[in-house]
Amino acid sequence: MTITEIRGLLASKKASATEITRQYLDTAKRENDTLKAYITLAEECAVAAAAEVDAKIARGDDLPPLAGVPFALKDNISTAGLRTTCGSKMLENYVPFYNAFVWKTLKSQGAVMVGKGNMDEFAMGSTNETSYFGGARNPRDTSRVAGGSSGGVAAAVAGDLAVYGIGSDTGGSIRQPASFCGVVGLKPTYGAVSRRGLIAYASSLDQVGPIAQTVRDAATVFDAISARDERDMTSRGAPSVSDKLTGDVRGMRIGIAREFYENLPDDIASALDNAAKTLERNGATLIDVEFPRLGDALPTYYILACAEASSNLGRYDGIRYGYRAPEYTDLDDFIRRTRSEGFGAEVQRRILLGTYVLSAGYYDAFYNTAQLARRAITNDFSRLFDGVDCLLTPTAPVAALPFGAELTPVETYQTDICTVPVNIAGVPAVSVPVGVDSQNLPIGAQIIGAKFAEATILNAALALETALGGAR
Repeated sequence: MTITEIRGLLASKKASATEITRQYLDTAKRENDTLKAYITLAEECAVAAAAEVDAKIARGDDLPPLAGVPFALKDNISTAGLRTTCGSKMLENYVPFYNAFVWKTLKSQGAVMVGKGNMDEFAMGSTNETSYFGGARNPRDTSRVAGGSSGGVAAAVAGDLAVYGIGSDTGGSIRQPASFCGVVGLKPTYGAVSRRGLIAYASSLDQVGPIAQTVRDAATVFDAISARDERDMTSRGAPSVSDKLTGDVRGMRIGIAREFYENLPDDIASALDNAAKTLERNGATLIDVEFPRLGDALPTYYILACAEASSNLGRYDGIRYGYRAPEYTDLDDFIRRTRSEGFGAEVQRRILLGTYVLSAGYYDAFYNTAQLARRAITNDFSRLFDGVDCLLTPTAPVAALPFGAELTPVETYQTDICTVPVNIAGVPAVSVPVGVDSQNLPIGAQIIGAKFAEATILNAALALETALGGAR
């Protein structure tokens, strides 16, 4: 069910929040062994929140838009009293003592958290298979991955184990799993949503955002979480968007950059071509543009992200909290064993890459060069948005990959080629389903906008969703 449908049931008193919550919890318990969408179920927390909503309904109180609506929260977002693992052995038993701003905000609005969504370890991965707890499966085809790193949240939403979810996106980690699972994923403008309480991977790239059944649901969730947080220096908040969605794209200028469309599989190319023509039939103007630095985006992203990861993950040494090696000879050996045993192979790889590009003799050649490339890519987006309202691209150059495909790291990284430029520049983007391939796997289109143009890109996404028959 959508948020609107849930609210209709609550308003008409055809179902209570507790009944709805119990239904989603029962589904999660039944399906989670197969889908592995959740690392931890929050049954006690969910039932208590639902009971509070029912009490408000009984008193005749007005309810916020997300009150009583069950959702999934990615497991790198801190929840006081409930373990937050980041999908890692390093934090397998870590229980935060404070709530992230996003969870605190949703909790105050009566949202019902079903559980903590599975994820690639420390959000490092594109398939969810680096999770210490086993990767999430795709509800559309359980032999396929759910995508990464917010794959558990996307699987929960697509598999009806939650109405919506909250994920994080460092290089495509909301949009790519949304594309793989056939749901809507919004990566907001950097700074639109507070990162306080989000366990960092790459602080200048990370952003929190919604995964939902429909575009309107994604807009409703975005409005609920995009308040300014005075304790997060990067937080600016954002204007509401739900009241601006009409689905009318007449007069909108849609940029088509050919670089995003090179070497696409036929099914994906056909779906994107149909999406572009659909927008054109509905009154938008398609404009050919160039994005020549697309080929620079992937190396730029992985240099910057790994550099920041090597710094952010330096705190996990076993001394203060987290996993501790049981056997060691001295302090140095203790830290070395703790980190070698606590981190998985992909996390270790990215820490080593980041340490290398920040080391003496290589800092200028790699890290400084990547920062200059970042500025150039950001300027390219600014230039493009002087002439168009948004860009239409594939979300990913592939559909959901087979589980256990054992791609090389470089092959895996290449699945992020269409999404990482957005994080480099800090602009917003949304993935919306636009069709299926020959194996009935979902295909997503990505709509990219200028900073704080969430209303523009969501309006274009709504037009596609309406014209193409809806997300489901």
